[in-house]
Amino acid sequence: MARHYITQATHDRIAAEFFDLTTRGRHEVADKIERAREMGDLKENGDYHAAKDEQGHMEGRIRQLEDILEDHEILPPGVEGVVSSGSIVTFLYEGDDESDAETYLIGHMEERREGVEMMSPKAPLGEALISRRVEEWVEYESPNGGTLRVRIIAVEHLA
Repeated sequence: MARHYITQATHDRIAAEFFDLTTRGRHEVADKIERAREMGDLKENGDYHAAKDEQGHMEGRIRQLEDILEDHEILPPGVEGVVSSGSIVTFLYEGDDESDAETYLIGHMEERREGVEMMSPKAPLGEALISRRVEEWVEYESPNGGTLRVRIIAVEHLA
């Protein structure tokens, strides 16, 4: 069973990022390190330390992407009006006004979109919303022990 469930679009984006970082990115940072070494004393060479830090962050991101690409499953396209991993869902808590509606993207962190909060499909509410439809009421146990109800207002699927 895969550990990472992602959309095709996210797979394509992270595969392109992985390729870019492991080719162009590594060459660029190696050039920065080499130029900084030519400046002399490495102990007090800010350019050298900055380039090494950049290299460390980049290699960490490469390992993260590699892990996802080695153990993933592509999510099938979502069914219109039904919440699935990779959906942007808008809901309203029972008793709240329509203006209090909340919108979240349910899915893997790599699915994130600017301006939309993330929710794990394994979180209590995320799990309760999966496979439910627009206009349905959904009950779930909150982490503090109470039962909460939400009504699904809209579902949008990532491309």
